[in-house]
Amino acid sequence: MSGLIPDSFIEELLARSDIVELIERRVPLKRSGSEFQACCPFHDEKTPSFTVSPRKQFYHCFGCGAHGSAIGFLMQYEGLEFLDAVEDLARTAGLEVPRTGKQQPRIDTGVYDILQSCSKFYVEQLRHHPEAVEYLKGRGLSGEICRDFEIGFAPAGWDGVIKQLGTDNHHLDLLKQAGMLSEGNSGQYDKFRNRIMFPIHDRRGRVIAFGGRALSDDGPKYLNSPETALYHKGRELYGLYLARKRTSRLDNIIVVEGYMDVVALAQFGFKNVVATSGTATTDSQVELLFRAADTIVYCFDGDKAGRKAAWRALEATLPKLKEGLQAKFLFLPDGEDPDSMVRKHGETAFAQQIEGASPLSEFFFDHFTAMTDLGSLDGRAKFVEQARPYLEALPAGGFRDMMYSQLESRSFHKLNRHVQSPVIASATSDERGKPIQTRTPLRVLMAHLVQNPSLVKQLENVNEFNGPGNAEIQGIEIFRELVDFCNQRPNITTAQLIELWHGHPAMPHLEKLAVWHLPGDEDKQLQEFTDAANRIRLSWVEILLSRISNIMLQREEYRALQDRQLALKKQLEGKQD
Repeated sequence: MSGLIPDSFIEELLARSDIVELIERRVPLKRSGSEFQACCPFHDEKTPSFTVSPRKQFYHCFGCGAHGSAIGFLMQYEGLEFLDAVEDLARTAGLEVPRTGKQQPRIDTGVYDILQSCSKFYVEQLRHHPEAVEYLKGRGLSGEICRDFEIGFAPAGWDGVIKQLGTDNHHLDLLKQAGMLSEGNSGQYDKFRNRIMFPIHDRRGRVIAFGGRALSDDGPKYLNSPETALYHKGRELYGLYLARKRTSRLDNIIVVEGYMDVVALAQFGFKNVVATSGTATTDSQVELLFRAADTIVYCFDGDKAGRKAAWRALEATLPKLKEGLQAKFLFLPDGEDPDSMVRKHGETAFAQQIEGASPLSEFFFDHFTAMTDLGSLDGRAKFVEQARPYLEALPAGGFRDMMYSQLESRSFHKLNRHVQSPVIASATSDERGKPIQTRTPLRVLMAHLVQNPSLVKQLENVNEFNGPGNAEIQGIEIFRELVDFCNQRPNITTAQLIELWHGHPAMPHLEKLAVWHLPGDEDKQLQEFTDAANRIRLSWVEILLSRISNIMLQREEYRALQDRQLALKKQLEGKQD
């Protein structure tokens, strides 16, 4: 959780929200038994593999693995942050979002309004300034593309915006909060003057900032809005709203360095392009990018500065490379940028370059290879020393394993690798080749609890698992924590449980268990649940028997445990018969 919204509110919000209704307003659903199905909105498919469960209040795609609650769906489909998704869902449910702990100052909605008014003012001014129009024509931009991106012009005067919108102290204060004013010895004046204006939108399409390109050499070529309550450069991407407005899930998304590159490429048919606001790529931006597409293509200049920016992007991307996600890098020839490349060589040639971009792995190892001498023992040792810490940042999985294997192959050195926790480790693969979890009794038990928390009422003698033998049953501590949680809230849904465990180290594990296929019949589910609990008890008893046998405890206690062991075995054998 964010620490600002109480868990009790998230629980109530999800209880008062119907995920079927929420998704059906965006994706046509068809009933299939007790669930609903559709073609997944997050990847292309012809046969529906996207399911929505009214009982769990949870969605899951068996094709691409997308899953979550109503909050998660809004985040993934609309590209919203967690807090924005909660606020949207709360408005629909007629609830007021409470705040606890350290609260951020509430943003005056008038700031959004004043920024939108600024954008309209700049668009209007563009029509009355031929020099700005000629500049845009000279850059090859059409009137249609300028309209789509709401490109405008800030006149050269010192108080154009102030005269138009700062009609009183209240509006002046709003302009200041919005970052539209600067202050000097003679007072306040317009921050943007004599510049082509590019409005920056948030994920809801609201204007939150501007980037301005100078028409003259007076001052910096590009000027961006300062950090404000609405605008944080490291958490926004220019063009993302328009890219996602056309489709909820992109095949890939291209990251460039300039606003003009985004607009020019869009004019040539590349609608999936975004830009940072003059800052290095951040981990927050990478999260936004992977919500929009499974593949990121970073397109930078091939000079030293461009490669430095690309490396910063790689560092931010590594921790986010979960299963099914990938990043590529395209370096342009010296003196070229995406705008000039697409105009000089055409959209087909540029599309081919994007398609042939280097995988992250290639860029990664080439970077370190260029810095070391792999022909010497010392050089290979340095190669491992420099590259290995970056691999530690990768999420556990097949890609991380292959990167380690490549490091070993290039260095001729066998590495000791960190082993993934046995609680969440995968052992086999499904028909698509994706890792799946072995169905151990403990995982089966936890899967049933996650998918139907009310089953916790059927657990007997849970205190048995507090004994000394449970330390040898991997994952039992998480199980006990889950049992305590479900005992406190036995009537919650799967979606509520997952959201309330947000940020817990075991949450990725529980998310996988939430979509496990379990017997559809309630009696069969209860039987499988009971049998799994008894198998764990049997393992626990056998561990204790071994310990008691080794330390020569009293024979009566040993025989009592033997009787308990025999009874459990007969009970399980009887079920199998």
